[in-house]
Amino acid sequence: MCSARRTALQSDDVRDIAALAAAVTVVGMSFGALAGSAGVPWPLVVGMSVLVFAGGSQFLAVAVVAAGGAPVAAVAAGLLLNLRHLPFGLAIGEVVGRSRPSRLLGAHVLVDENVALTRARGTGPRATAVYRACGAALFVGWNAGTVVGLLAGGAIPDPAVFGVDAAFPAALLALLLPSLRERDARTVGLTAAVLALAATPFLPAGVPVLVGLLALLTAVRR
Repeated sequence: MCSARRTALQSDDVRDIAALAAAVTVVGMSFGALAGSAGVPWPLVVGMSVLVFAGGSQFLAVAVVAAGGAPVAAVAAGLLLNLRHLPFGLAIGEVVGRSRPSRLLGAHVLVDENVALTRARGTGPRATAVYRACGAALFVGWNAGTVVGLLAGGAIPDPAVFGVDAAFPAALLALLLPSLRERDARTVGLTAAVLALAATPFLPAGVPVLVGLLALLTAVRR
């Protein structure tokens, strides 16, 4: 019975995880290079990648420090950006596991790409296997990339040069497309996109995503 419950990763799971991990590694290299050039000590850069493991928040924190902001402001900005993880946790809580170690480790690898890929696999044993494997691959790739970026310094270009910044939204959209067959999902998704786009010119990067969460009210009303 135990072996039957453990669903092995399928070929398309491995392919998608490898693609996401490769992209995350490149972005991690860019983060390491930018953090090093901003004068952040390497132990703090490595420690941030290991303990925080949140790319957008890490970039934002380094940008605040590089602009002369206080560490408290950098931490506050990172926490605000990571508020989106609260609904993420509700969405995948049942695939993470029930034991305390599983939940602690699962919470640490709760990132956008991992959540989207897992949700595309449903909520069964396969989804649990994908979440754990993808989380481990992204964690290793991001931290390895950070170290390489620190060592290489200015030789690592901005990921936008290679279009990696556009690859993440495209991948997330592709993973979410099957869910849009449901009417409620389409309503929430389109409303969230409109709200986020409308807020983008007026709010800092990352905050419009939180504004888009207001679209959930349309589902509540239904």
